[in-house]
Amino acid sequence: MSTATVPQAQFATLAIGATAQRMGITATELHNRLKRHGLVRRLLFDCYDTLHTESIDGVVWNVQEALKNWELKEADEKGGMQ
Repeated sequence: MSTATVPQAQFATLAIGATAQRMGITATELHNRLKRHGLVRRLLFDCYDTLHTESIDGVVWNVQEALKNWELKEADEKGGMQ
């Protein structure tokens, strides 16, 4: 298992803060939602090389879309279990 570099951690902090602000929630709430789906690592750290070259608006859009898709998938899976 690899660990995040300092630039990756700084990028993740910026991405989470900007996305949370855009969504009107706290950074802690967003971090917890992303972490529940493994998106801090899989999106912000593993895709760092691609994402950090985008504008902040592009990063925010990617984070919002990924979270929306994973939460919809989770809701669909829970709905099918009833």
